[in-house]
Amino acid sequence: MASTSIPFLKRWLPLLPVMFLLASCGGEQEKTQPTVANISESVYASGVVRSKDQYQLFPSVSGTVQQVLVTEGDLVQQGTPLLKVENEAARLSTENARIAAEFARVDANAEKLNELQAAIDLARSKKQNDSLLLVRQRNLWANQIGTKVELEQRELSYKNSLTAYRSAVLRYQDLKKQLDFAARQSQKNLQISQTRTDDYTVKSETDGKVYSVLKEKGEMVSPQSPVAVIGDADEFILELQVDEYDIARVKPGQRVLLNLDSYKGQVFEGKVYKINPAMNERTRSFTVEAAFVTKPATLYPNLTTEANIIIQAKENALLIPREYLLDGAFVLKENEEKVAVKTGLKDYQQVEILEGLSKDDVIVKPAP
Repeated sequence: MASTSIPFLKRWLPLLPVMFLLASCGGEQEKTQPTVANISESVYASGVVRSKDQYQLFPSVSGTVQQVLVTEGDLVQQGTPLLKVENEAARLSTENARIAAEFARVDANAEKLNELQAAIDLARSKKQNDSLLLVRQRNLWANQIGTKVELEQRELSYKNSLTAYRSAVLRYQDLKKQLDFAARQSQKNLQISQTRTDDYTVKSETDGKVYSVLKEKGEMVSPQSPVAVIGDADEFILELQVDEYDIARVKPGQRVLLNLDSYKGQVFEGKVYKINPAMNERTRSFTVEAAFVTKPATLYPNLTTEANIIIQAKENALLIPREYLLDGAFVLKENEEKVAVKTGLKDYQQVEILEGLSKDDVIVKPAP
């Protein structure tokens, strides 16, 4: 909800005027006068520091961590191996694919092709011989030598040898296609298996720093569990949670004042640059990302922070303490007169008065 500056910003708020006590018939009453000072209205947010482009790295396969190749704090480049995962079933599957690829190679089946090639050569020779005999028989028949039956037998023999030759060629071509297909298929299966084997080496997806290694040698891993956290080595951002009641008032470019639990008593500045549009239904809040404008010399991911996102600011405003406001729209003067006022900006302690009071008026704190 909107609000109010958080306590760590109190020292940036204008100092309250010194209050004084006057005796009255009913006891003591606190009184004060309006003061002129600067005021800002802000939205409270809590969150954490993140490394820019910080992400959790998940393996593509399941298995046992065989070797951890990096430690926290190491700088890595895209493609740098981080962990090696072992899976005996995957190794055996790759070996099986290799054996199948060797068996299916075309040159490994040369004997089968040579056998069919020999059949083609034999069929070709028989076809050529039957063709010569058919020509000779036709010449004899043209000279009225021989019988019609002998000519028909030669024609039939030639047709049979021609069919046998074509059949041998087709068998050869069919076997060649089958062997080529089996060789290519087995080679692809080997490549797929080798690719899966490569997946057992978990590699960095970006340049950056290893902030956390989440698994140790001998532990089981799966695609559902992260094995490392990696992010930018130098640049950090703020990931803030803003209540759904306040999110409509937050805009990119707004100033952010924040403190960090690791740097007590110090205030740093940032600027909103992104508002994620999806609400977290569990917390009923939105994630707002901000960049550091001023920051400490050393930062780490997941440091906690509290922040004020400055919605509005005004200089030389007429201010009174919030507890002197009655019913949100009135104040009591020292003569007990109830005066209507028009308010403006509000912070954790004070409220701006736009109309109804001057800085010379004395007002009384309403009774609780």
